[in-house]
Amino acid sequence: MTLHAEEEMGEDGYSVFDVESGILSGEIFERQKEHATAEWKYLLKGQSVAGDDVVVVAKLSPTGKLVIMTVYRP
Repeated sequence: MTLHAEEEMGEDGYSVFDVESGILSGEIFERQKEHATAEWKYLLKGQSVAGDDVVVVAKLSPTGKLVIMTVYRP
């Protein structure tokens, strides 16, 4: 998880459990290609632990790990 994602998560009142729940319950609703790096990032919309909507923006690192770039309320 990036520092930006941690900051945004805290500002919106989410915990790491809300992010995990959002990923596990969510679906990819948009895919975007970064022009500078040609990497894909994915926007997932799911439910927090409390049942609120949460959007998680993530990409796969070159080593195959999921990197959470940001988190926000839709």
